[in-house]
Formats: sequence, C-alpha cells, structure tokens
Amino acid sequence: MTVFLKTVADIASGIVRIIGQVTAWSGLALVLLVAFNVLGRYLFNFGTVGLQELEWHVLAVSALFGMSYCLNQGGEVRVDIYYGRMGPRAQAAVDLFSSIALVVVSLIIAWLSIGFVEQSYSIGEGSADPGGLTHRYILKACIPVAFLLLALQALAMTCEAAVRLLTPKTEA
Repeated sequence: MTVFLKTVADIASGIVRIIGQVTAWSGLALVLLVAFNVLGRYLFNFGTVGLQELEWHVLAVSALFGMSYCLNQGGEVRVDIYYGRMGPRAQAAVDLFSSIALVVVSLIIAWLSIGFVEQSYSIGEGSADPGGLTHRYILKACIPVAFLLLALQALAMTCEAAVRLLTPKTEA
C-alpha cells in the first residue's frame, strides 16, 4: 500500500513540478512585457491597452499556477508554534488532515469556477476598454485548471503524509 501511495505522490508532484517550472518562466515574460511597455510609452510614445492588460493576465496566470508549485517546493508559510513541538506521527496526522482539507477545498473552488468560465464564454466577454484583449474566458479558464493542479499537489501531500503514518517507526 505504501509503495502505491509513494508512486502516486511522486507522479503527482512530478506533474506539478514540471508545470511549475514552465510557469516560473512567465516571470521573465512579465518583466520583458513591462519593460517593453514602459520603454515604448516613454521613449517612443507607443503603447496599447491590450499590452497593458496582458501584463495583469500574465501575472494572474503566474499566481494561479505558481501556488501549487510553491506548495510543491515547500514555500508555504507555516505557523510552527505547536507543530514544531509535535512528534513525527502527530505531525504526519496534522499534515494528512490539512492536505485532505486542501484537496476538498481546491476541488470545490475548481467546480464552482467552471460556471464563471462558462458565463464568460457564453457572453463573449472581453475587455471593456477599447483596444483591450478579447476572449477573457481563456484567462478565467485558468482558475479551475490551476485549482485542479493545486488539488493534485495536495493529493501528493496526502499520500506522503499517509505513508509517514503507515510506515512503522524504525530505530536509528
């Protein structure tokens, strides 16, 4: 059973890691886009609403997909006042409970956001500003996908915590 759980955790974490590493490059894309917009505006008196909106679209996608990668890399903020004083099995139990809760919450958010995307698609939502970006549903579609990815990472963490609980304590 523990071998199966470890395999599931490794596969899920691997998927999140690959997507996260690709997403990390969006930071460079954002810096280049902002630099282009600033230089274009101040040096060449050139700028478009669409390029300005693209900045926050790239930022939104980076944040959405970055949250699961952050969790994958252990970058979450944790309050260790009590957790640090617990034994390994108690920590594993807390991790198991919290990661199961994260799976559930992530799946609920993903499910609820689908209607949001459908509504945006059905009305052909785009920018309210002239010259802005069209097809806003593409950006909104990143919400359920990113939360499914977060649920996948939480599933990996659930499996890892379960393995720690199921593995008998060995004397070192």
